[in-house]
Amino acid sequence: MVAAFLLPALLFLALCVSAWKDRRGFRNAVLLGLTSLTLSFALLLQLTALPHWAALSVLVLVLTLPTACVLAVGGFLVANGVTMVRKEGGRPPNLLSLLAGLGIFAMTALLITVPWFGSTALNGIAATLTLVVAYVAFLFLCFLGYAFLYGRIKVRGDVDHVVLLGSGLIGGERVPPLLASRLRKGQEIYAAQLARGSRPPLLLPSGGKGSDEKVPEARAMADWLIAAGVPAEHIVLEDRSTTTEENMLFSREIMEAADPGYRCVVVTNNFHAFRAAMMARKTGVNGQVVGSPTARYFLPSATLREFVAVFWEHRTVNLWICGVLVALGATATLAAA
Repeated sequence: MVAAFLLPALLFLALCVSAWKDRRGFRNAVLLGLTSLTLSFALLLQLTALPHWAALSVLVLVLTLPTACVLAVGGFLVANGVTMVRKEGGRPPNLLSLLAGLGIFAMTALLITVPWFGSTALNGIAATLTLVVAYVAFLFLCFLGYAFLYGRIKVRGDVDHVVLLGSGLIGGERVPPLLASRLRKGQEIYAAQLARGSRPPLLLPSGGKGSDEKVPEARAMADWLIAAGVPAEHIVLEDRSTTTEENMLFSREIMEAADPGYRCVVVTNNFHAFRAAMMARKTGVNGQVVGSPTARYFLPSATLREFVAVFWEHRTVNLWICGVLVALGATATLAAA
């Protein structure tokens, strides 16, 4: 029975090696998910060694607990979606948690009702849809689990720069609470470096001027930091970027010009940290990403939005796999007809 644990052990080893090389890759998230999945199957295979009553209890738990959790998550997402609409408005990004919760209930209802019709075609459609949803759900759990672990990373050692990613401004010139959270986190890192007796790191606010903004985001962020007590000479502005990728690229140019061997830390909000880390890896930024606190009601919708973005960034492989699953489901349905 030890052989059942060989695959999860190998996957865990691959995860450790991959994370050691670079903690910022989505491959690490997938390896974490595959390790957990294969370990769960390996544990289920040990049921034959348990007394009958114990094995039956475990099976009931395995079958009922996930279902209860899925329904509970669906209810939570619907409630959170209502809160998001009430507090943030009905813009499409704010509807994600509500739509996800309703989708969970719709999928559950479909799986319950389809068998009643006794239709091979409907059963095939439901099975195919289940395969696709299961794949997307697996990726989401991989993303969620690894993002949680990545968010536990602490700043260790000296850093030369603290890059602060920008976001929209209130009234085109004032720092909103979401952005202020990032700035406070950056200030904490700055203060911690000073307390270590290290050379003060340069704070690097990054963000250009949007079409509806009166000043570049970096300028508003710098003014906030100066008002909070950070010396102006310890702040360098990157005020050209309009996307996260440009934040990284233009900030890297500034840091490399100052010191080709620089070491930095990038600050954003916690829900955005892992995707920002993936972008830092892609653009060659030498540093990890840390997250600042976000209002709890905002997290579910924001996390879903981040996952959708990551899924779409890898759309070639994801859509290809979804296409294969649909083709398999259609083939099985036609064979059963």
